[in-house]
Amino acid sequence: MSDFKAEYAKSGRAACKGCKATISQESLRLAVMVQSPVFDGKIPNWFHYACFWKRAKCSSHTQIGGFDALRWEDQQKIKEKIGGTGGGGGGEGEEMTSDYKDYTVGYAKSNQSKCRTCEEKIGKDELRISKKDYESQRAKMYGPMEQWHHVDCFVENRDELEFGKEMNAEKMVGWVNVRKEDKEELIKKLGKGEKGKKRKGGDAAGPSQKKSKKTKEESEEEKQLKEQSQFIWKFRDDLQKHVSNNAMKILLELNGQEIPSGESKLLDTVADCMAFGSLNKCPECKKGQLVYSSVGYKCTGSVTEWTKCQYKTQHPSRKAFKIPKEYHDVEVLKKYKYAKRDRVFPKQVAGDDDDGPVSSSLDSTDSGKTKPLEGMKFVIGKTEKSKGEITKEIQKLGGHIVTKVTSDTAAVISCKAEVTKKSTNIKDAEKANIHVVEEDFLDSVQKGGACLMIQKHNMVSWGADPSARIVPASSKSGGKSAYRQKQDEKHFTKNMQTTMKMKVKGGAAVDPDSGLEDSAHIVENKGDIFNSVLGLVDVVKGTNSYYKIQALESDKGGAWWLFRAWGRVGTTIGGNKLERCGSQNSVISQFKALFGEKTGNDWEERKDFKKIQNKFYPLEIDYGDDEDEVKKFDTSSSTSKLAKPVQDLVRIIFDVESMKKAMLEFEIDLKKMPLGKLSKRQIESAYKILTELTKLLEKGGTQTQFLDATNRFYTLVPHDFGMKKPPLLDTDQVIKSKTEMLDNLLEIEIAYSMLKGGTEGEDPIDNHYKKLKTEIVPMEKTSEEFKRLVDYVKNTHAATHNQYDLVVEEVFKIERQGEAVTYGPFKELHNRKLLWHGSRTTNFAGILSQGLRIAPPEAPVTGYMFGKGIYFADMVSKSANYCRTSKSDPTGLMLLCEVALGNPYELLHSEYVSTLPKGKHSTKGIGRNGPDPTMTYKRPDGSEIPMGKGINQPEGNNSSLLYNEFIVYDVAQCNMQYLLRMDFKYKW
Repeated sequence: MSDFKAEYAKSGRAACKGCKATISQESLRLAVMVQSPVFDGKIPNWFHYACFWKRAKCSSHTQIGGFDALRWEDQQKIKEKIGGTGGGGGGEGEEMTSDYKDYTVGYAKSNQSKCRTCEEKIGKDELRISKKDYESQRAKMYGPMEQWHHVDCFVENRDELEFGKEMNAEKMVGWVNVRKEDKEELIKKLGKGEKGKKRKGGDAAGPSQKKSKKTKEESEEEKQLKEQSQFIWKFRDDLQKHVSNNAMKILLELNGQEIPSGESKLLDTVADCMAFGSLNKCPECKKGQLVYSSVGYKCTGSVTEWTKCQYKTQHPSRKAFKIPKEYHDVEVLKKYKYAKRDRVFPKQVAGDDDDGPVSSSLDSTDSGKTKPLEGMKFVIGKTEKSKGEITKEIQKLGGHIVTKVTSDTAAVISCKAEVTKKSTNIKDAEKANIHVVEEDFLDSVQKGGACLMIQKHNMVSWGADPSARIVPASSKSGGKSAYRQKQDEKHFTKNMQTTMKMKVKGGAAVDPDSGLEDSAHIVENKGDIFNSVLGLVDVVKGTNSYYKIQALESDKGGAWWLFRAWGRVGTTIGGNKLERCGSQNSVISQFKALFGEKTGNDWEERKDFKKIQNKFYPLEIDYGDDEDEVKKFDTSSSTSKLAKPVQDLVRIIFDVESMKKAMLEFEIDLKKMPLGKLSKRQIESAYKILTELTKLLEKGGTQTQFLDATNRFYTLVPHDFGMKKPPLLDTDQVIKSKTEMLDNLLEIEIAYSMLKGGTEGEDPIDNHYKKLKTEIVPMEKTSEEFKRLVDYVKNTHAATHNQYDLVVEEVFKIERQGEAVTYGPFKELHNRKLLWHGSRTTNFAGILSQGLRIAPPEAPVTGYMFGKGIYFADMVSKSANYCRTSKSDPTGLMLLCEVALGNPYELLHSEYVSTLPKGKHSTKGIGRNGPDPTMTYKRPDGSEIPMGKGINQPEGNNSSLLYNEFIVYDVAQCNMQYLLRMDFKYKW
């Protein structure tokens, strides 16, 4: 969506946001587009033409939506105001004066202001520099705002703040009031401007012949556009004066065109048809109406009930616009004769077409003609190439070099030696959660996908989502700095609760925002509970909306209310409404009507729900009365007789906060979907969508197909993206991540359901221990068996997994109920090994109570190198990585299982195994490194512990795997024998 909007006032009712006077009908008005605080979308703040320029900074007419639909003379007026016809600007002196009005230098009046670069306080009477902000939500709503910086912070970031070396510090606002010694210091740091250089964006004059050719081309295009604009407006003016709205609607119907809403759009549509002909239906979706936009004709139809058609063209198929004789009583219609002609579009148009989907593999700087690293900052550490060479490469790709790691640094470019040494750059990167990549990252990123490549080439254990800190560089064309985008996000998310306490009465929870959670309950009638949570996601528009409807009844009886709440998921954007109703029948009737309006389905038919285009979809969320039951797992006063290490283990496995953290990590919306609340049927449907997406990746699906599946997935599983656009699910990596998310949701659902209930009066730890259906006994730390397993850990820690050390805190002998029986037949199979398996702590309630399981049939095949099975390793750290620990959460749980491998199907590269070859019992992915076979320990029962130190394996020299992997496809082939509690000692 464009930052600004221009049109002729449709009425005389709107008031200017600047001077507060009304804007007269048909006069030119301009708007700043701002995020609505009450719904998931943007609204215009309208200004008189003259008032607009005092409140907004518009640097190009391409930022203004609807600009090309204005009269030609008004287009020229705006262009000249911005910088002269053709965008060249006025004289150099004029441009420079205009540039300096946004910069102020002065002394802090208090110690309350904060530096917008380092976010530290600026002391009272300290010299500071401001650049006016026009882009934040507050600035758009209330006018330009001063953004203060420490002098050194301003100097360090002068390029991003658009104060280039060609600019003179003496021309800043407030310079005359600066003390002499401070002026001298500022001139030393900022300079008086480099003579002969023009402001960025004003290209140096080239050869006169080249300039003349460009001017000639521009004037030819301008001439065509001017003639076209005047031609269209002649029709529009005549129609407005002489033809009724009703007649225009009939003419559109007779010519097979859809009727737009509003008089202005009606006039535009009929004028376009008369000038260029009636539009045929969309050739892609076959039924959508094409409508004019500044970048081409766009389809308004849908390919499915979930997704809008993406078709767009500048050369649509047309037919003659016919006017019946009965309309010849009007001169303009009587004289009209259709002549075939094409609509001309300006060559350079931006702003109106920036509302496409954001790929998960690309950040916003990877689209269009921008360079792969545009707007990104890098710190250069120790590298093989010289710093000068690396700098040139980064700048060639559009990136910037900075000397200090900050919260918006894209990555540090370094080497393994510097990481091991832990230099200042590496320490700063860890503190700021910034990735550290090797210099070969620059080769990989040539074709784009910077975020993905940063994660792929990361050498360290930390690193937050790079897309959250990488945004287009601040520029005159309206780009936002990383800080600005974060501030906009914060404006609508800072007061958000992470979770919401739901008070359940009967069969559902009363929304606390109704203010009636203590005095009312959800209406229940004939088995129906009148409560509905609806979702609507549109990846193209960037919307992520919810709508809640509840019919409420007083606990005392005699009073009823209809409550509704709406907004954008994960933000404060939205609102709610509580209406009093006269009876139960009345509130039920109004509930059903609202449900029908929002979903397009009757309440009675909801079990056979059919998704309707642009309508909400109901989520299957069960607010059972279990939060208080879960709270019963309070172990502070436990009198359990279980061994202390076992008690601690039970606490870890059933830690509700860890479950919540795991869900937040996956951007799950915990307010709309609390723990264990999404139905299993809906999770299975989400798995099917991921499988569908995997097939689209394999076959090369269209963007529309990816959009459709993505919209369905995010609607089924509510995500919290804050103000960011929901990313397209269009890469193997993101599909694998979402599959892992669903796997975890299923495991958490098992753990959470086990937390509910229990025998009254029984100790909570004993109660939950019983639910694990596993005998767990701590092993003596002085025993030979314990020491042997500790050696297995020490010896098989892989050299490349050096970001942490593993310390064995406890070893438990475990025996799952019934597993000895199911494993019995495989006990006689040869080649049985004790192997590692790692998983999140939140998954162990399900693993111990139900055993290790194979991914469900609905799950996609993406991420399973050797097919759907149970994966094991003989190198401890390979499995330990799947524990998903961190420096702040260093406790992990790992299994040692006896696995009956028999004759393995040996592979050097990835191969999806759905059925093993005849005579094979398992798959072995042979790695380049593995435990020294001469140090294998043979147990009395014939099984082996491959506990040798890691060495090069000749048979794996040509393998694509670093380490061995073992996969079985029958759950009965593994027998869990030990559970190890590990402390991950992170080095950095």
